[in-house]
Amino acid sequence: MDIDDLARRVLDGERRALAQSITLIESARADHRAKAVMLSDKLAGSGRQALRVGLSGTPGVGKSTFIESFGLMLTERGMRVAVLAVDPSSARSGGSILGDKTRMERLSRDPNAFIRPSPSRSQLGGVARRTREAVALCEAAGFDVVLIETVGVGQSETTVAEMSDVFLLLLAPAGGDELQGVKRGIMEIADMIVINKADGELKPVANRTCADYAGALRLLRKRPEDPEGFPKAMTVSAVAGDGLEQVWEEISALADWRRETSHWRARRANQARNWFEEEVRMGLLERLTATPDMRARMKALGLRVAEGQIAPTAAAFEMLDTLDGAR
Repeated sequence: MDIDDLARRVLDGERRALAQSITLIESARADHRAKAVMLSDKLAGSGRQALRVGLSGTPGVGKSTFIESFGLMLTERGMRVAVLAVDPSSARSGGSILGDKTRMERLSRDPNAFIRPSPSRSQLGGVARRTREAVALCEAAGFDVVLIETVGVGQSETTVAEMSDVFLLLLAPAGGDELQGVKRGIMEIADMIVINKADGELKPVANRTCADYAGALRLLRKRPEDPEGFPKAMTVSAVAGDGLEQVWEEISALADWRRETSHWRARRANQARNWFEEEVRMGLLERLTATPDMRARMKALGLRVAEGQIAPTAAAFEMLDTLDGAR
């Protein structure tokens, strides 16, 4: 694989090259990882930035339907939209259905849209390990907006906020315990709470749910990176298309305000630093099982822990000491 040629084609906005590049960075093979690092380094100086929008929500809230309607609205305005959808992986087989592209049939046919489903591979935080690199590739390819759809598992799904410029939390009307917004966790880091399915008989319920969340958000301490009125709650109907333009206007207003202040640059800098630190942590974990000797040592200590011969903490310290001695 010619990395220089692949990088040039990505910069030219070639969709096939972008797909090949994401496949390369997601590969766990050592030779592929080396090439992926070379590719990322070559594209790092492109200077292109897209608006990164993270979306999370519980399963069944209509994330895929919202993204399709929202994405089509943006492409109709002449924007190029990339969708990075993370699909949950089976804890038993490790496989994923990767059906998000099928659920966004109309958007997948749009020439100004690019949809890429990726397996989570049991990665915590609702995103795949290489999602950050995929976002950078989409930016280098010249996309205007990158939508990052998370697995959708609940309160622990906060990692997406560390790689997005604006973070939306999608919720359903009358989903139960509407005042979850007063709790810390995913609610506290959301820039906007969007109540979907605000149509038909559910519309009055959606309006009440939105009012409950708006009241709960006022109880949270104001963040320095938020202008007046944020975070805020809104209602939409992804099926009918109602409220989508208002959501985009609010996203744009928030992004523009952060660009005009120092918050945009500081947020991007913190994200880059977090990315670096996460790569170091994951690299260290991989080294624990990188060689047959290390794998055998881990297995032996694991058996001793299971049989009660050694405490888990003591075994962990012993394994780390082994790692220090191997350097």
